[in-house]
Amino acid sequence: MSALALRAPARVVARMQRRSLWAGGILVVLGIAFVIGLRIWVASGHENCPDGDTTRCGDGTYLPTYARSATQTYLSGGGTALLVLSVLIGVFVAGPLIARELESGTVRFAWAQSVSPARWLAARLALPAVLATAGVTVLVLVYRWGRSGVLGDTPYELHWSRSGVYPALGPVALAYALFAVALGALCAVLVRRTLPAMALTAVVLGTVMYGFGKRRYELWPTTRGLGHNPWPSGNAWPIESGMLTASGKELYWKDCFARGTAGPDCLKDQGGVTSFVDYHQASHFWPLQLMETGILLVLAAAATAVAFRVLRRYHA
Repeated sequence: MSALALRAPARVVARMQRRSLWAGGILVVLGIAFVIGLRIWVASGHENCPDGDTTRCGDGTYLPTYARSATQTYLSGGGTALLVLSVLIGVFVAGPLIARELESGTVRFAWAQSVSPARWLAARLALPAVLATAGVTVLVLVYRWGRSGVLGDTPYELHWSRSGVYPALGPVALAYALFAVALGALCAVLVRRTLPAMALTAVVLGTVMYGFGKRRYELWPTTRGLGHNPWPSGNAWPIESGMLTASGKELYWKDCFARGTAGPDCLKDQGGVTSFVDYHQASHFWPLQLMETGILLVLAAAATAVAFRVLRRYHA
């Protein structure tokens, strides 16, 4: 299907949904302005050191300004905000953009005027996909810029592994937006009713996001540290910790906490002889991002293919 064939239907969609598109553009502008405003606020504080310390540099004490600490708190939810934006995109595609026309029957007029069902659906996928790609890409770049300027003494709330931060640091945010577009279209052509299609899209997206947030660490092999003090330093992401027995059996500290026996000798009493920590080092960030992005794009492609197939059967 050529881009020229999609241009006219896409213009029609843009005119029909211009208020919603303007609202989306305003949200993107407000997000950008918010991050810029936070950076200006931090820059106006009286800081003595490049990392934001207000005490004497290198004295072993780190005390940031209120502007810096508040900004770190605000930015700790940047990834969550982009996930919410993806849900809004998917709900918009599912309801006002597609399901409403299928439910009301007005789509029949478009199909009767030399616009095939495939072109009709492609236009309603292409426009939000292009706009979401552009908007989310800009927001990710702005967020990374804003976060890089207030890391200071590497606060835990802005650590790259945090579920509220991680989605906003790379292509995962874009993949979620594209998956939301495809899923919204699929739910719309399956349900063909506005509110149920919107609700189903939100539930499925929320479930997928929650699942990745809980199991993201499994997308790439962890590194294991052994010895007396195996805990990683720097920007590592600890996953599991415990002790190994003489036979190599793994004993986990979390099991001690679950039984209420989390004393210093809990694992030694069970035969533990060597401490271990499984973690993701900072270099695992991009492999984790690319793995999750790839899975989401495959899901988006599958949802798009199924949506076109369902629409063909519905039209027939």
